[in-house]
Amino acid sequence: MSAMLKEQLVKVFSLMKPGMLFQYEPELDAFLEFLIWRFSIWVDKPTPGIALMNLRYRDERAVEIRENVRTGLEGPGLTVAQKMWYCIAAVGGQYIWARLQSFSAFRRWGDSEQRPLARRVWGLMQRIEGLYKAASFGNLLLFLYTGRYRNLIERALRARLVYESPNMNRAVSFEYMNRQLVWNEFSEMLLLLLPLLNSSTVKSVLHPFSKNKSSSSTEDDSTCPICRASPTTPYLALPCQHRYCYYCLRTRCAAAPSFRCSRCSEPVVAMQRHGSIVEHKTHNQ
Repeated sequence: MSAMLKEQLVKVFSLMKPGMLFQYEPELDAFLEFLIWRFSIWVDKPTPGIALMNLRYRDERAVEIRENVRTGLEGPGLTVAQKMWYCIAAVGGQYIWARLQSFSAFRRWGDSEQRPLARRVWGLMQRIEGLYKAASFGNLLLFLYTGRYRNLIERALRARLVYESPNMNRAVSFEYMNRQLVWNEFSEMLLLLLPLLNSSTVKSVLHPFSKNKSSSSTEDDSTCPICRASPTTPYLALPCQHRYCYYCLRTRCAAAPSFRCSRCSEPVVAMQRHGSIVEHKTHNQ
């Protein structure tokens, strides 16, 4: 949600000075995260994503004290202190860390050998980041095993996501989800295959089925079928003997060894200068 809001906000300032928002990107991210927290967790309302999954936050400490949970859905929401600490850690912590990293990178603390203190601070930051990533990975393994506490902040605050109600209809139909999955897979396949296709080969394959096939036969043979200009150095494609520019024909034959004539779709096996001897495609110039 934060990325979607950020994209819309960037469009608002698209006509202003380029790069103006880049230097204030940490503040922008923190502001959007604060808005999400203010209108969801602070007022005991779920975000749209959590609402689609029928989830809410519950104070796990109060549930452990009561010990009278029957369905797993009982329990009060987060306290005011938990909500405040969540904002400080999730919003303020990420903002301070992002600003500290950008400031240290700009000042080149890691490359500074004249200031040992800056070098030690940089090393300390790298250790803290490594420990945090290792702890996050350990928490992920625990979450996959127990299903509790998605991140370290929720584990530290004992804020657990539980179901809001025992019965709820799926907000998104399977039919829509299937169409979305099929389209995503199809688009990824196209993105993978399209760079591998040669445009000239595709055109030559589709040329026999073109509606303008009859008109192409009557096209002026004095122009190059690739650049549509009069050849300054005319060459003939063999065996069909259609006229091309030298560089157009040479580059196409070098790019596609199985190049076919753009006029008649005949495979080009050699090339000959107009009024000269035959020059094969494999000949080096």
